[in-house]
Amino acid sequence: MQLYSIGVKMVRPIKLYKSFDIKDHHKRSIILIGNFDGLHLGHQKLFKLANKYKKKFYSKTGVLTFEPMPKMFFNPNLKNFRLSNLSQKIENLEKLNVDFVITKKFNLRISKTKSIIFIKETLGKKLNPKFIFVSNNFRFGNNREGNVKELIKYEKLHKYKIIKPQPLKIKKKIISSTLIRKFLQNGKLNKVNKLLKRNWSIDGKVQKGRQLGKKIGFPTANIDIKDYILPKTGVYAVKVKKIKDSNYMKGIANLGYRPTFNGKKILLEVHLFNFSGNLYNKHLRVEFLKFIRAEKKFKNINQLKKQINVDLLVAKKTK
Repeated sequence: MQLYSIGVKMVRPIKLYKSFDIKDHHKRSIILIGNFDGLHLGHQKLFKLANKYKKKFYSKTGVLTFEPMPKMFFNPNLKNFRLSNLSQKIENLEKLNVDFVITKKFNLRISKTKSIIFIKETLGKKLNPKFIFVSNNFRFGNNREGNVKELIKYEKLHKYKIIKPQPLKIKKKIISSTLIRKFLQNGKLNKVNKLLKRNWSIDGKVQKGRQLGKKIGFPTANIDIKDYILPKTGVYAVKVKKIKDSNYMKGIANLGYRPTFNGKKILLEVHLFNFSGNLYNKHLRVEFLKFIRAEKKFKNINQLKKQINVDLLVAKKTK
């Protein structure tokens, strides 16, 4: 199998499945089940442990996750929730030495599956894992009837072993995707980036907007944030690159409703320093470096322009 490198580390391309029908050489593997939204430090600790098992038992590691995330499926009005999209998740799983990912479509039929059927048919027959890593509060099956106790009950019958690692805590708080969402919504970006061990980012396609920024001397690339979590609205120092490119450009972003222009729709607007060119329809990754200030409505355009110049100075000094 051909290898390629991330930095100096050689990595095998990850195998992607959309069903439970996996290849024989991926059976008797270590399976980790969960959303893994954001792949924060708590998740990273889990995968570090899984890699120890992988080395000890000469096995492979696989992830079972669902799309859409079950919480979003059951709550159709929950529009902005995710810390990362599926592509980002797979990219980060690859860096964590995962061999394969099963992304199963979550629908009404899946949600109605009896827990015993999931254990017998999916785990026992199709995936046939050696170890299953789950959190202690893992629930599955129709009406969330299945739990870790039920999984343990069938260990011997289906020849797997349940591993329940202890959650990672910092200052007595469990590191979770929920905690990180709260930090984002409160503008605590520095805490978010520490808990992710990387800069939180949004991937999106540049859309044609009303060109309001260009009219006042600050042209922007407008990006729809889709179903990403909505952080605290305001101005951020950012760095940006085209997807599948490695060259970053520094910039400043406004995430919000543009109250000075009576905007109604949430929008991510990015102004890049020392850039000229057409980015329409390009796919960009926007990494958030620093929260500069909250969004506010200015009395007139001149006041807004003055504040933008102040914000630019802060953003340009941000590393």
